[in-house]
Amino acid sequence: MRALTNMLAALAVIGLGYWAYSQTVRTQAAVDEIAETEAAIRAARERLAVLNAEWAYLNRPDRLRELADINFETLQLMPMTPGQFGLALEIPYPVGPGAGAVLENASGADGAP
Repeated sequence: MRALTNMLAALAVIGLGYWAYSQTVRTQAAVDEIAETEAAIRAARERLAVLNAEWAYLNRPDRLRELADINFETLQLMPMTPGQFGLALEIPYPVGPGAGAVLENASGADGAP
């Protein structure tokens, strides 16, 4: 009986040792995956910072004005004026159930814009 108990205890220790080792391997794999993901996030943030800097550099008002002047004959771009903008009330909203209340609230209580 004692030999059977000792054998079962030894098998339990071996089984628990195997389980602990497998958990360690899985944990190390998860840590490695997290490290790779964090590195990819850092690289993406660096690329985004470079793209934002490039966007800011290319969209400088003085540069865009110079490009518009250089390409005036081709593009025929004109400066924007306030008269080119419309009012929100001029937008044709879809008509449907409940649309009347939205249009009434948008125009104000007296119907003026």
